[in-house]
Amino acid sequence: MPPDPPVADSGRRRPERAALLRRIGLRVLALAVLLGLWQTVTALQLWSPVLVPSPAAVWQALLETSGTHDGVRGYQGHTLVEHLGISLRRILLGAGAGVAAGLVLGVLMGTLPWVRVVLEPAVAFLRTLPPLAYFSLLIIWFGIDEAPKLWLLAIAAMPPVAVATASAVASAPTALVEAARAIGARRRQVVTSVVLPSALPEILVGVRLAFGIAYSSVVAAETVNGLPGIGGLIRDAQRYNQSDTVVLGLFAIGVSGLLIDAALRLLSDRLAPWRGHT
Repeated sequence: MPPDPPVADSGRRRPERAALLRRIGLRVLALAVLLGLWQTVTALQLWSPVLVPSPAAVWQALLETSGTHDGVRGYQGHTLVEHLGISLRRILLGAGAGVAAGLVLGVLMGTLPWVRVVLEPAVAFLRTLPPLAYFSLLIIWFGIDEAPKLWLLAIAAMPPVAVATASAVASAPTALVEAARAIGARRRQVVTSVVLPSALPEILVGVRLAFGIAYSSVVAAETVNGLPGIGGLIRDAQRYNQSDTVVLGLFAIGVSGLLIDAALRLLSDRLAPWRGHT
């Protein structure tokens, strides 16, 4: 006779699906309420449309920046998707380099005490600096093209990964490390086979934080010669009081940021499924 566990699994999945549907329903309801409040405020004309554009104005800006209208293609010759894609490319290259550097520094700081003593103050110093504080210096060094933008995003993304990696590596289970050494494992083998796997969940949290910080820094990175780019679009529209386009750019950053964070969370669940089950 066939085993019974599939029936039990099906019974367990029903409450999970119901809970998922409730969460989705609550989020949709909250979004609808916020949209209704926004529409109500703009309909009552409590503020000028220049200050608070209506949902219809933002929707119209979306249509205008997503195609060609009256011979004008998108915004400044590029569609909204193209602006967003160029910014995402900058984030991927800049933040990716920062994450890689943070991983290397974090492993060194976590495994070699003297490296931690030397580098920890510098990493903490960079973490406290706002991006605009050193962006002007990067422009002096590298000009106004792509290099200063990528450097800014890399510098912004590196410290959280380095700190998270160093902390996770330093707090690796002593019993596992000693057991690996007892069977003859070398330092490199201990790090790659014991320390890094145990530290992986915290490292992935640091990576998520790094990409979030880099994403929030993209507007700063694109304040100079940022077109095409979503941050450059926002800055340029702000100069002409096009608040509907500014709000549209903010929505584009927010929605794409949520999607990126969800993808990183899914990757974290795949790479470290034991997280939260120790």
